[in-house]
Amino acid sequence: MPLTEQQAIQQFVNYLKFQKRYSKHTVLAYEHDLQAFFDYLALQYGMSGFTDIKPGYVRSWLALQKQQGMASKTIARKISSLKTFFRFLMKQQLLAASPMATIMAPKLSKRLPQFVEKEDMSTLLGTVEFTEDWVGRTALMMIQILYNTGIRQAELVSLKEAHIDGSKGTLKVLGKGNKERIIPISEELAGQMKAYSEAKRKELEEANTEYLLVTAKGKQLYPRFVYDGVKKYLQLVTTIDKKSPHVLRHSFATHLMNNGADLNAVKELLGHSSLAATQVYTHNTIDKLKDIHKKAHPKA
Repeated sequence: MPLTEQQAIQQFVNYLKFQKRYSKHTVLAYEHDLQAFFDYLALQYGMSGFTDIKPGYVRSWLALQKQQGMASKTIARKISSLKTFFRFLMKQQLLAASPMATIMAPKLSKRLPQFVEKEDMSTLLGTVEFTEDWVGRTALMMIQILYNTGIRQAELVSLKEAHIDGSKGTLKVLGKGNKERIIPISEELAGQMKAYSEAKRKELEEANTEYLLVTAKGKQLYPRFVYDGVKKYLQLVTTIDKKSPHVLRHSFATHLMNNGADLNAVKELLGHSSLAATQVYTHNTIDKLKDIHKKAHPKA
């Protein structure tokens, strides 16, 4: 008995969750894209199912998104959702050919990642006074870890005490797709994390001792707590547009590259699956070199 489009979508969602191990956010985005596409087919062409979809139907839907003012980056994501879905159907031998074969994603303008200047980070970690309550102490710890390791916000929230090896100076991080990577940490950072853990046990009642970072109530951190804390203190030292935890990841990578770090090494530290994702930081490095050249060379 042939699968309905909803059954096919559900199988695809399960594939993304349990085999590809995509994040919850990514799975929801793909599912939403597919539902919107099939709703359009039903409304515009009175059709259901996935076996008779023509490239023209896809182009018509994408053109509608553009007319409604959707950003090119979002449209590219929707194309990726459809391509991945139809590849999955072909792999399962539910479809002979994909209607996406001739569909091209729009060209995206490359935006350089924003980062906090090295001097501003020194000011933040060396001069700015954090509040003396537990929230302030946790905010300082969060920022120190994010900037010193380049880990993602989700990785920070799920960081466990057992992942820290102070004697070896390493941190084990569980990244996207449950991929583990080992990040070197300084003796100073290891000591700060140890002191935080000891204070947690001493000062908080019923504190969660599995995860390193906790709220004033001893509960595991949540993304909004991290975002608000980072933004509060970054706005004291920088005027860049974005003041998020991810900006500290960009700062970590950019400062490494500006100081001559090997691109492949930065790739491994960030947990990127391909070198292409890391190469964006070379642009910031080149911009820095151009600036130095312009200021220092008499003929620049």
